[in-house]
Amino acid sequence: MKLFANFLLAALLSAVANVSFAAGEPTEKPAAAAPAKKPDPAKGEALFTTAPPNGAACASCHNADGNSAIATNPKLAQQHPEYIFKQLQDFQSGKRKSAIMKPMVASLSEEDMRNIAWFVGSKKVKTGFAKEKDLVTLGEKIFRGGLADRQIPACAGCHSPDGAGIPSQYPRLGGQHADYTVQQLTLFRDGARSNSPQMTGVTAKLSDREIKAVADYIAGLR
Repeated sequence: MKLFANFLLAALLSAVANVSFAAGEPTEKPAAAAPAKKPDPAKGEALFTTAPPNGAACASCHNADGNSAIATNPKLAQQHPEYIFKQLQDFQSGKRKSAIMKPMVASLSEEDMRNIAWFVGSKKVKTGFAKEKDLVTLGEKIFRGGLADRQIPACAGCHSPDGAGIPSQYPRLGGQHADYTVQQLTLFRDGARSNSPQMTGVTAKLSDREIKAVADYIAGLR
């Protein structure tokens, strides 16, 4: 009797295994994805400063050390590498629109983008200064405390009181060109830049004057 019971149990287990296989259930755990290679800033520098066959070098717009001298081009120096990497991916996929950046990143591999991000993020930013004296108080108020009556949160809550941001989550803002910051905040507000739902919501209620005030205040943070 015991022998028969063991035989019956083995048959049942075999049947269950066959049903599972027929139903397409995996019999082995899927292989883990290969980890990303460690960033190579030296290779990133070569890519950043050398013009590719189909365009200009990153450095031609952002300078060799990532400190753009053109107010409408962002400073990339000391930016969180994870943030730069994500933006490059978004430009390439079209999630972030830019007629200039789209062709620049078209041929870059994921490894290339990571190397560039870690290179330029390692450079020290050259901070600027606020220019609009009549707006600096308003800019500071919005950046540090928000506008409670309109449910606009303080920028400092995500980007830190000194504009340093939070690595891999929120970008560094301190010292950024005011013209560039105005441009991006306006794009978020008007829906032309849509790769950050949080920023679309934050800027939705800001006026042109308030955007200008915040951007000018940010330029002087260090």
